[in-house]
This record gives sequence, structure tokens and C-alpha cells, in this order.
Amino acid sequence: MNYKDFKVEDYIDLYSELILKTGLRIKEGDRLVVRCPVDARDFAISITKKAYELGAIEVQMDYRDEILSRLKYENESVEVLTDIPKHKVDKENYYMEKKAKYLSVTGANPDAFKGVDSEKLFKANLASSKALKDFSAKMMANYISWIVVGASIPSWATKVFPDLDKEEAVRKLWFEIFNSVRLFENDPVKATNEHIENLNRYSKFLNENKFEKLVYTSKRGTNLQVELPKGYIFAGATDKNSDGETFIANMPSEEVFSAPKLDGVNGIVYSTLPLNYNGNLIKDFYLKFENGEVVDYDAEEGKEYLKNILETDEGSKKLGEVALVSYNTPISMRKVLFFNTLYDENASCHFALGKSYPSCIESGEKLSIEELKERGMNDSLTHVDFMVGDETTNIVGIKENREEVQIFKDGNFVI
Repeated sequence: MNYKDFKVEDYIDLYSELILKTGLRIKEGDRLVVRCPVDARDFAISITKKAYELGAIEVQMDYRDEILSRLKYENESVEVLTDIPKHKVDKENYYMEKKAKYLSVTGANPDAFKGVDSEKLFKANLASSKALKDFSAKMMANYISWIVVGASIPSWATKVFPDLDKEEAVRKLWFEIFNSVRLFENDPVKATNEHIENLNRYSKFLNENKFEKLVYTSKRGTNLQVELPKGYIFAGATDKNSDGETFIANMPSEEVFSAPKLDGVNGIVYSTLPLNYNGNLIKDFYLKFENGEVVDYDAEEGKEYLKNILETDEGSKKLGEVALVSYNTPISMRKVLFFNTLYDENASCHFALGKSYPSCIESGEKLSIEELKERGMNDSLTHVDFMVGDETTNIVGIKENREEVQIFKDGNFVI
């Protein structure tokens, strides 16, 4: 099917149903919190209707407006921007205590905050992260079910497809979003479940082999050794919340992921795709690690924003996630640069600077932060994914007995 031959309205409700039934598994009595760009209001309405049809007793819609946000950053002082209202924190904690399910809709102009004072952005986001630390910790520990999905809006679509007019760009981006979650298959739910089973096969292999470390190389110059903590868990597309309910955290999801050992990363890694961080792009950068910590870095563009990430706190200079993604995914094969982490990370192997997911180590959800750190897990106020895989990426797993196992060759799984 060509994007010119389809109508968004014919698929938007099917997309909403796939997200809520297969992703979040909304059921009778659930509460749902939706974070959504205001420009995706039609999608928000579709999600809300479907949630009520599935039995939700409340849908809380939180709209984002990137234009108003930019005006705030340009006109308000650091003192005002860093004074996080108590009611904002109370609201998030309220819905967490109610065990609401969270749906975050990504979609924004990648250049939304280009030119805004980087120090002001940094301090404002840091203050918000500190205020919501407890809430975020519970979210990352899968206390509740959550999912991140995409929605096409004009400012994002015209960045991805600059040669198209606004209406056509929006339609084409919707087409790519739908394609990424296999919505055009005869049975999207069946196709999704079969894909999840395949990811689970990869994660099972990685977990059973109990690798001591992974060694990454590529023609771009990456030469990185990543040790894994004892008891590591590679997860597939699905997770379970504290009540044992299954959910899919990302749609699309092409990754299996775990956590590297806190002090066990050494070497250099080069990015393969731009990183969109708080409305600013960071391009063509590298990170050099010694004993788990970044000791050198540079970027062709956006170095000041990379610096802000690394200076968030002690843990932001270390890795919290290692994710394996085949180069031959539906997203990668489309050769579309989304300028959006949800999509670009599912076209490429990636790492994340900052906090580790507690679920990536045995019994991690039951451990305190200090206990997690003792087990080799990272803690931070931030968690920022960046892409490092391409068609030349090779990954070798090394076991405790020094046996070497080829996991990736020329960008793809070979297991």
C-alpha cells in the first residue's frame, strides 16, 4: 500500500484499539492517564472513546503544547521555571496510588526549543525530575502499566518529510507510524503477538547463556566492552506491573534490553542517528568510557546539550540500558529518519545514559536503590536513549569460561 492510497480515519480507531487492548490491556474498572500533544486531539478523542468502551472508569487527558512551552522558556525566569508546583507532583502521585495506566503520546517538532537558552532548559528539566523522582522511580519499576506510542502532528511530520506540504506530510507520517506497529497486516494483533514471541526467543537465549560481557565493534569506530551484572535479565517487548498484569511498554518495539554493569563499560562508542533531547538535536557524537563512566565526548552539533545530559547527576555519566535491535526491522528498512527516539531506537541498537530499569536484574523490583547499586545497577534522575547500531555492527558475547558467541553480525541477530 502507498501512503497516498489510504485514509488516516480508516485506521485511527484500529490503532487505538491495538494500543489499549494489546498494549495496555485496559479492562473494566481501570483508570487511564493520557499525555498527548494538543495537535493530536483527534487521536486523543479516539483513544478516550475506546478506553471507555473497554471499561475504563476515568480518562485523564493531559495535553502538551510545544508553542506555549517555548514561550514559557523564553519569557520566564529560571526561578519561576524551577519552582515546581506541589499540585503537579500531587496529581501524578495521586494517579500512581490509584494504579492508573499511563499512555504517553510522542510527537513534537524536533527543533521545538532550538535557540532557547540551554542552561535554562537544563535547570528547568532537572528541577522537574527531582520533584517527580519518586513517581518516576515507580514508573520505571513497573509499579503500574505504561506505554509510549506515536501520533503524527504537522510540526513533526514536516521535519521528517520536508519536501511535502503539511497535509501530505502528516498523512505520510501516520502511514509510517501504522506500518511500524504492523497495522496493515491482515490480523495486526496476531502479527504483534508473533513478533513478541520472536523477541522473547532472543531474550531467552541471552538470559540462558549468562554472558559476562558484550563486545561491540563497527566500521564507524565503535569498540566497546560492556560487562553485565550477575543475574541480569534481558526483557522482550512485554513487562508485568506490580499486580502481575502484562503490558507492552513501547509500540513499536523491536528491542530486547537489559542493564550493563555500573562500572563495567570500557571503550568508545559512536552514535549512528541524531538524538532529539528536549527539542534540540545532538548529531554525530561519541562517548568514551573508563570503568563505566564517560571520560571524554564530542559532537558535531549540539555538544552543549550532550553536556547537559552528562551533568544531570553522578549517574548520568554512566549507562543504564543496553538494547539489541536488528538492523532489518520494519522501521529501519523504510529508511525514514524520524528525529524521535521511540522510532529511531527501534531501528538501531542503542544504549541509555542514566537510570537502569530495576526489572533488568533478578528480583530488582524488590530492592532499594542502594541494593540495586550494589548489584551493579545505575541510578539517576535521567534516562536518555541514544542510537549506536548500523549495518556494520558486530556483537560478541563472552561467557565466564571465555567462550565467545557471535550474537550480531553485520547489524543483525545471528542466534
